[in-house]
Amino acid sequence: MALLPLLSLLLLFAAVTSPSLATNSEGEALHSFRTHLSDPTNVLQSWDPTLVNPCTWFHVTCDNQNRVIRLDLGNSNISGPLGPELGRLKHLRYLELYRNNFDGKIPELLGNLENLISLDLFGNRLEGEIPKSFAKLKKLRFLRLNNNRLTGSIPKELATLPNLIVFDVSNNDLCGTIPIDGPFANFPLQSFENNKKLNGPELQGHLPPMISDAEEISI
Repeated sequence: MALLPLLSLLLLFAAVTSPSLATNSEGEALHSFRTHLSDPTNVLQSWDPTLVNPCTWFHVTCDNQNRVIRLDLGNSNISGPLGPELGRLKHLRYLELYRNNFDGKIPELLGNLENLISLDLFGNRLEGEIPKSFAKLKKLRFLRLNNNRLTGSIPKELATLPNLIVFDVSNNDLCGTIPIDGPFANFPLQSFENNKKLNGPELQGHLPPMISDAEEISI
């Protein structure tokens, strides 16, 4: 009889450390995200929270350990907020939510997705500022936020991202100046166009001093 409590403890430990439990928590996060969305074409119909994990859901990709690594919902006619639940998908590498009708602010908690390689949120109705927490995404290579309603300045902290090769914030309402350090030295001006209040890097004090009228006469 003494073996029964020990067996129960072993089963409990196995359940807690099981990859399926982790992936089920990811399924819970995705399901919570879905409950706040409008999905008129039933793109998310397969997202059944009663399944062991979300790896069989359409538009969700998992690795060989059944951990969610990719979410593909581009061009899906979905509307609603970007829920902070997405920040719980800690193994996520690709977050593709472009060309929908997502609105509201970009959650700061997306900065917790430390394995993220690509973040595509372009072509939505997102507003507010670009989260400074994105500076924690050290593996990020592609960040496309263009064609939204974003305001505020480009966080200078993003200049510390060592692997960023594509950055696009065109067609927003950003202000301030464009960073010039780190990867920003290589981004084309098209990545920043159509932000009426955004000044180019050449306006950050790198212009030669203006010559006064008196100095011109003396010359």
